[in-house]
Amino acid sequence: MRITAPAAGATLVLASALGTGSQAMAAELTIEVAIPRLDVAEYHKPYLAVWLEAADARATVPLAVWYDLHLADGEGRKWLKDLRQWWRHIGRGLEMPADGISGATRPPGAHQIRFDDSAAPLADLPAGDYALVIEAAREVGGRELLRLPLSWPPAAPATEIAEGSHELGRVRLDVTP
Repeated sequence: MRITAPAAGATLVLASALGTGSQAMAAELTIEVAIPRLDVAEYHKPYLAVWLEAADARATVPLAVWYDLHLADGEGRKWLKDLRQWWRHIGRGLEMPADGISGATRPPGAHQIRFDDSAAPLADLPAGDYALVIEAAREVGGRELLRLPLSWPPAAPATEIAEGSHELGRVRLDVTP
């Protein structure tokens, strides 16, 4: 586990709850992603992809993809391949826009997404070890990818923190049973 100082930026939250009979049990995944405000001459909002990758790196579960939905004739889809790892693992086989996964790019600031494991994409997630992968790419900018380990379903509360260096700031993953 790596602990670093908080950074300013956006928040992405994934929450899942699981119920059995009349007794509700909840497992929660909370992800905070800092998208730094960059002082550059030509700033473009980053394309961002978030997914879960199985330990063998073959099975992947898409969680979110933010890209420019407003370009004429779907031109924004053309640049999704700049999210290189996401594109190789998931993107080229995914029809965009994807319901419940894709959305518009976000500016620096606070953003939240919530998931419940009674519905896709977490409903059918098999137990096991995963990596939460977050990749960001920006026009006239760079590309960055961070991985944080997690076990699903969680047996005990856990926190993982990674610090980006240019396109991403601090990423924090909190898992609670």
